Order: sequence, then structure tokens, then C-alpha cells
Amino acid sequence: MKIIYKRQLAIVLILLVKSFASIIYAQNLITNTFNRNTTTLNGIWNYIVDPYETGYTGFHGEVYDKSNPNATSAFFNNYHAKNKLELVEYDFDKSPTIHVPGDWNTQKENLLYYEGTVWYKKSFNYLLKNNSRVFIYFGAVNYKAEVYLNGKKLGIHEGGFTPFNFEITNLLIAKDNYLVVKVNNNRNVDAVPTLNTDWWNYGGITRDVILVEEPNVFIEDYLLQLKKGNSNRIAGSIKLNNLTTEEKVIIQIPELKIEKEIVVTNSNQNNFEIEVPKTIKYWNTDSPKLYDIVVKTNAQIIKDKIGFRTIETKGADIILNGKSIFLRGISIHEEIDGRRANTKADALKLLTYAKELGCNFVRLAHYPHNEYMLHLADKMGLLVWEEIPVYWTIKFVNSATFLNAQNQLSAVITRDKNRASVIIWSVANETPLSDERNLFLKKLILHTQSLDSTRLISAALLTRSENGIGIIDDKIGEDLNIVAFNQYRGWYGGDLATAPSAKWTTPYNKPVVVSEFGGDAKQGLHGTINERWTEEYQEYLYKQNLLMIEKIPNIRGISPWILMDFRSPRRMLPGIQDGFNRKGLISAEGKKKKAFFVLKSFYKKMKLLYN
Repeated sequence: MKIIYKRQLAIVLILLVKSFASIIYAQNLITNTFNRNTTTLNGIWNYIVDPYETGYTGFHGEVYDKSNPNATSAFFNNYHAKNKLELVEYDFDKSPTIHVPGDWNTQKENLLYYEGTVWYKKSFNYLLKNNSRVFIYFGAVNYKAEVYLNGKKLGIHEGGFTPFNFEITNLLIAKDNYLVVKVNNNRNVDAVPTLNTDWWNYGGITRDVILVEEPNVFIEDYLLQLKKGNSNRIAGSIKLNNLTTEEKVIIQIPELKIEKEIVVTNSNQNNFEIEVPKTIKYWNTDSPKLYDIVVKTNAQIIKDKIGFRTIETKGADIILNGKSIFLRGISIHEEIDGRRANTKADALKLLTYAKELGCNFVRLAHYPHNEYMLHLADKMGLLVWEEIPVYWTIKFVNSATFLNAQNQLSAVITRDKNRASVIIWSVANETPLSDERNLFLKKLILHTQSLDSTRLISAALLTRSENGIGIIDDKIGEDLNIVAFNQYRGWYGGDLATAPSAKWTTPYNKPVVVSEFGGDAKQGLHGTINERWTEEYQEYLYKQNLLMIEKIPNIRGISPWILMDFRSPRRMLPGIQDGFNRKGLISAEGKKKKAFFVLKSFYKKMKLLYN
């Protein structure tokens, strides 16, 4: 059996490491765009719905940007007829408008269920300064973006929740630049996420679009976090873009009287360490201390606010700054008021609900959320689980699928590695067991460790039952710092009356987190504990599950499913679901259900136990 198993893994490994040269991925090169020299392109854009991809391919299916990039019928050329006789069958300037950032589904009633291609166009002027470079930066586009400026293709990005950018310095003109983005949100069996999900497939340019102006040699990326295993030293790195000779970089933390000079000799990652004084105040959930940080060269100054804390596990304990903690959490989708959440105000509203619930922890499911969420979590003292959408039935033997997942993982770690709030990188949710799946996740875990050795790694796993005992023994748990699992006793099986006496076991001497549990309730629908969909049933479900969870071995946290009701085409029961998953503790309209207060009371108790 061991020989067969190794042979199967070897075959899968060969599939995964095949050349990916045929796939084009835009990379996120610029971090911390909040404090750079930027110009927003948010606002009103023109759009054209193109289900037949008329603006992309010719009569016989030839792709214009490969076969005929100057074709007047190619939408990315934004062509206008030169006389009244010429045949041109599109016009962005006469087409309807839509707001960016935003999803097309809830902005346009006729596009609620639309999946396919929509073209976006934005015209703008830009006066480029001497010795400057300009990049176009997208916070996220769902799902696949092909980007053109002034008729020239910049590139492709795949993945609906991660940032990317392109340099546009040599294409800019002073007036009437036209930026065209082909957005396609078709679900695909080889994609990440795959065809089958349980949330709304919001299409569009869903996060900020900005122009970032940089000097010729600029600070591309930096890291400042406490060194693993040493709370008295900061381990950092600096990366300069387009460096041809050595350059001095100054790191300052004024409040700690720290000034460190680093001589950067190449455009790769340049590592350094800084000793911190004993007066340092560590970031924690009760006092989320953030220090002003300055990174500067002769040509540029970047500012940030960074907290310093340690996170580790020891046996069954999760330890923050040397103290064992219990994760009082809630899972959150990037949705509010029945639409994609895309503003800082949206993020603040979601996290304020979590704080009101008594949380010290949020699980951002099932994909990287807007960067606003992480900056606010830093300020509000909320620990964060970040996740990529390796969800359910991913194609684990497909090399392109693996590269896509790895690319999304790299992007979110690159973006958020300086955020003290982020303590867990999650590589998967509810993935079915197989040798291929184990190898896929193992490779993602190794990749995560290569990018960030200071944080914890987990995944939302499934469990099994034997002789009435719940067993938490997914093989991939061997490679995780935290063993997390989803369970829905009382909703997708199992009775609630006997839940408090249920027995669980695990072979892992590691922290255990229940990453999901819950059940649906239509806010305002009342009845007894024996009537599904009522607030009373959901309330009872929470009471019984919490009594059960307290007895699970090594339990160190929970993140019930979910903070707010959210849209899902899978949920069709008229009068109850109406296209919404109703497992929220708060309705899509912002009204709290009875179970909200059950969990809030439980968290008050757990806070006292772990203080």
C-alpha cells in the first residue's frame, strides 16, 4: 500500500510541476498603496455587456488582440466611426454607466444573475512628471481581467479577490487616455474557486482602481515584523524596484527612537534585523498598539502603521505575546446589505458588528477580503484568519489550478504580511479527501511557510464519525499549526437534544478550532425550537452546539457561520431563503436574530475564563 501511495503522489507531483509558461498572470508588485502618490480612477465608467464576446473575437473565432489588434470592431480599441457610412457596432461613450468599485449584479437589475463578459471603459487625463513611473493598480476584479490602455494590451489577471498592477509609463498621454477592462466572471471547473460554491458570483471591478506614481527606483515592498521566536528583535526586508546600483534606505520608528540605515545592493529581497527597546508595547486585542513607521530613500518616503506581536502554538494552546488565548470569532463574507462590500465604511460596519458580538477574532471567508478589513482589524484589535478560495471540489490534479491557487496565496501574503491582526493563513475549506488533495495542500503549506514563517497555518477540514464519536483526524492536520473543522449538528444531520453529550476525539496535540457551525433562520420568523427556519430554532441550535463544543478536546476557538445573511443562488426556498443563505446572526437588513445574543453571552464567559 505504501508503494502504491508513493507512486500516486509521484504522478501527481509530475502533473503539478509541469511548465506553466502558457498561462499569463499579472503580479502584484506594489504594496501599501494607501500611503503612496496615487490618483483614483474610481467613479463612473461606461460598460458594454458582451455575452457572445463580440468585441473580443472575430466572425470565425479569432481573438482580435492576437490576430488583428488594430481591428476597429475590437472593443479595446474604443473606435469611433470617422464618417456616417462606416460600420461600427459599438460605442462606449453612448453606452450606459456603472460605478467602480462595485458589482454589476446589484447595480443593474437585469444583470442580477448574469455571468459572462462585461467591458468597462474609463477615460482620463494624466500629466506625467519627469523621471517618474506610473502603474495601474486594481484592488480586485472578479474573476478574469484583460486590461488594455490606449488600445495596447497590458496583460491578464485571474482570481477575483487579489490585487494586481501593470506599469503604464510608456503608454500614457496627457489627454484622453482610455482604459478598457474585459471582465469575465464565468465559473470554471479548473478555476479557484471552482464551479460549485455557496455564495454569489459578483462580477465586476469590485475594488479600488488607482494610478500609482513612483520614482525611477522605488520602494516596491517591505516587511517589518517581530522575529520568529524572539520578541526583542524585528526581522525585516526591503525590496527596491529597478535598482542598478546600491542605495541607502532608512527605517524609522520614531516613538521607539529607532533609525536603521540599510544599504540595498540589488532588486531582490534585502534582509535586516533591528533590536527593539524594552519600552516596546506589543499589539494585542485589548490594546492594539500601532507604531508609525517610515521607510525612505533619497527619492521617496513611505509611511505605515504597524503593530508588533508574537503568535505561536504550544501543545493545545494558541499563544499571543506569551499568553494563551481563546479565539472568540465569527465567519464573515465580503457582503453587506445584499451586495459586495467594497468601501472602508462597509468594512467598518462589518467589523463593528463583530466587536459588538464580543469577538476578538474574525474568519474572512472564503477568499481574501478588501484591504480595508485588515487595516481596520489592526486598529480595532481583531485577530484575523485569511483564506484563499480552495473550496470544495477543486481540480487537485490540474497544474494550472495549483498555480492559480499559489498565485492567490502569494498575493494575499504579500499584501497583508505587515498586518499584526493576521495570525492565520488558511489554504482550504471543506475539500474532499484524496492523495491528490493532500499533495496539493501540502505544497500550498510549504509555499506559505517559505513566504511567512511567523504566522500559523490552518484549513477548514471535515470530520468523520465512528460508533457515535466525532473524530478529528484529517491527514493534512499533521502539517497544520491549528486543526480546524466545520460541523453542522442539528442542521445537516445529528439531533440537538443529545448534542451536549456528544463525544469527540483527535490524535493531534494541537489547538482545535471549530471554524463553522450554525443553522438558518429567517429574521422575524418566530415559533418553537422544533420549527426549522425560526429564530427560536437557531437560538436553540447555538445553545446546544456551544455546550457540545466546550467539551471538545483541545478546543481553543470558534468562528460560527456566519455574521450576516448573504446571497446564494443555491438557496431557493420561497418566503424563507429567496436567494439568501440565512445562517447569519444578523439579517441582510442589519437586524439581529436571537442567536446573536446567545453567542454574545458565551463570549462574555470565555473572555473571563481567558483573562
